[in-house]
Amino acid sequence: MSTMLTIAETAKWLKSNNNYLILTHRRPDGDTVGCAGALAQGLREIGKTAYVLKNPEITPRYATYIDAYIAPDDYKADQVIIVDTASTALFPKNGDAYFNAISLCIDHHASNKFYAEYICLDSVAASCGEVLYELLLELVGSISPICAGCLYVAVSTDTGCFSFANTTANTLRVASLVVAAGAPHVKLNRKLFRTKTRERVKIESLIYAGMTFHFDGKVAIASISNDMMDEAGASEDDVDDIASIPGAIKGVLAGITIRELTSPKDCKVSVRTSPTVDANAIAAHFGGGGHAMASGFTCDKPIADTKEAIVEVLREFFPEESQQTSK
Repeated sequence: MSTMLTIAETAKWLKSNNNYLILTHRRPDGDTVGCAGALAQGLREIGKTAYVLKNPEITPRYATYIDAYIAPDDYKADQVIIVDTASTALFPKNGDAYFNAISLCIDHHASNKFYAEYICLDSVAASCGEVLYELLLELVGSISPICAGCLYVAVSTDTGCFSFANTTANTLRVASLVVAAGAPHVKLNRKLFRTKTRERVKIESLIYAGMTFHFDGKVAIASISNDMMDEAGASEDDVDDIASIPGAIKGVLAGITIRELTSPKDCKVSVRTSPTVDANAIAAHFGGGGHAMASGFTCDKPIADTKEAIVEVLREFFPEESQQTSK
């Protein structure tokens, strides 16, 4: 069981140690990468040695924010930190050796499994970036332009450019302060939210064409197979934040995205919901978790079987519409 640390206690611990290795989670998003980059930079600014473990699944969209901090192959860390990662099941593919070696976890997930020796957790925060902002202020005393850019990536991507329901007044406060500290928000907004490749447009068209609606239109389920990815010529970069698509449809209270991974019997499921439906509770039925309105899990079944299992579970959440399961 982890020992909980406050922001001040975490900063004190970081100041009293050295030779850090920072891990990001499997299939890294902007929050985990932005936090890793900001933490590595902040630690270096106070004279510490800090590197980030190269994540084999990182995409070009996010790699730029940690490229300068990637650990050499022969680097030996004294302390291992992981950011934005609720459980060991989400460790990167090359992170098995660190299952029992995490000194500190910095996170914002209420579903955190408390697997690290120490944990700095704020489950109210919309993003781990908000936690890192407060920590770096305590640790360094100010936010450098480099840290500010990384933190903006973290905060903005985990809130859908501040459009998701998890966005709070504190989220907007932190975003404003990191912009004031030098985050290039106009450039980042265009890169992360206003630019699509042709391949992205193609995969979106295939997703919409195959989307199904359930429980009187209150649930939309999108499926993405490897064949669809091949047909669109899409890469991992092209499907960033793809899970937000079904939930954006009018009348949908729960948007489910089923993504085929390495084989037809290996699927990742993302659950995005309105405030009236508990995404975390849905994911918990399958051993997953996350937030109240954004959660996920993996399933060792084909897409069709995974979809059938999800629909069956959702009857509990939509009892009045359970007699009209699909359209």
